[in-house]
Amino acid sequence: MSEEAKSSSSSLWENIKVLIQALLLALVIRTLLFQPFSIPSGSMMSTLLIGDYLFVSKYSYGYSKYSIPMSPDLFDGRIWGSEPERGDVAVFRLPSDPSVDFIKRVIGLPGDRVQMREGRLFINDEPVEREQVGTFEADDGSAGEGVPLYRETLPNGVSYNTLDLTPNSPGDNTREFVVPDGHYFMLGDNRDNSSDSRFSVGYVPLENFIGRATIIFFSISDDTSPLEIWKWPSELRFDRFFKSAQR
Repeated sequence: MSEEAKSSSSSLWENIKVLIQALLLALVIRTLLFQPFSIPSGSMMSTLLIGDYLFVSKYSYGYSKYSIPMSPDLFDGRIWGSEPERGDVAVFRLPSDPSVDFIKRVIGLPGDRVQMREGRLFINDEPVEREQVGTFEADDGSAGEGVPLYRETLPNGVSYNTLDLTPNSPGDNTREFVVPDGHYFMLGDNRDNSSDSRFSVGYVPLENFIGRATIIFFSISDDTSPLEIWKWPSELRFDRFFKSAQR
């Protein structure tokens, strides 16, 4: 083999090694530290909008098999686990179909009694503080016009906004839910347009949690693909960049 061929082969191998190292580093970061997620629906408006892209902290609640790509059945429970706190916006695997990611707010902790009465949230038979702070309209009109916007404050002091799209909707009056040990009750902030623990989602096991939403790093109008770079000047939501994904 000529010196030129040897040099070319060596250079190719070095490039392959750099690529492999970069992929391994990305895998470690995605598994142990942060994972990007996008918001596909309006169930968390007004906190999160369709077209928001955010980072989720993987270490906030420790690690389960769902923290690993492809979710191999290597162990049960969580490693270095810590419990979600009331009011956290968290990503989790749907209990009925663990291949599906959901994002909702932690409302009920193990042992809590949770109920909706005439659109008002009750925890352990006590009404959650709630006041109307204005109205809301999504930039794409998906939430309708002048939707009532409420500020809820949980017993631990966490505050966030919720929407009330429709009076007397199916989720406004529910039975009392008693959260089992090791499980959590999740609600969407867009209360009348959210599939959550009141309906098909049910109680979410601690093992199913992926992580805690941290920060919005990119946001674009929901009818525009991030790949349509030529539309960025008019479609990017710059005011949402680096905004907290919690409230």
